[in-house]
Amino acid sequence: MASAPRPLRSKLVAAIGIAFITWLLGNAIARLTPLALEPWRDGSLSSFQKLLWIGWFAGNAYFEGYKGFQQRFSPRVVGRAAYLGDHPTLLRVILAPFFVLSLFHAKRAQLVFRWGFLIALYTLIWFVSHVPQPWRGIIDGGVVVGLAWGLVAVWYFFVQYLLDRDHPVASDLPDEADGSLAPAE
Repeated sequence: MASAPRPLRSKLVAAIGIAFITWLLGNAIARLTPLALEPWRDGSLSSFQKLLWIGWFAGNAYFEGYKGFQQRFSPRVVGRAAYLGDHPTLLRVILAPFFVLSLFHAKRAQLVFRWGFLIALYTLIWFVSHVPQPWRGIIDGGVVVGLAWGLVAVWYFFVQYLLDRDHPVASDLPDEADGSLAPAE
């Protein structure tokens, strides 16, 4: 079942949030890829560490890329971007990156989870940034494949939306009586 065609304006508004996600993930991929490949280039990996790097890479492809991004994050982001395109308000458009990431105008429990996850993620990033090579490269190798998978998944779902095909629907929007931070329509 195909979605009803959307006006170009809706698609352009939705693209604001997707552009930010593209920049966010793309920037992280660009910064981390050289760090992930550094131990391979300088030959600092032992045989065990090479196996660990490959295993971590494969595990993150499945758990972070497929399970985390393709099954959860990417559909939610595109669904919220589609909702933003169909229901723009000045606040949502100005804060589109935060809206598509479910950092406001979401169910209260999900807001708490998303903000807590964001704080935990930034804390983890800080700790990993202090890990020496080749261990940092091993960790970053897995992160890069997960982020790249996620970026491809976001664009797969977003292209479906742009072509007026079936696409994810936002499922974490508050009910009107929910009392979440941002009021519903």
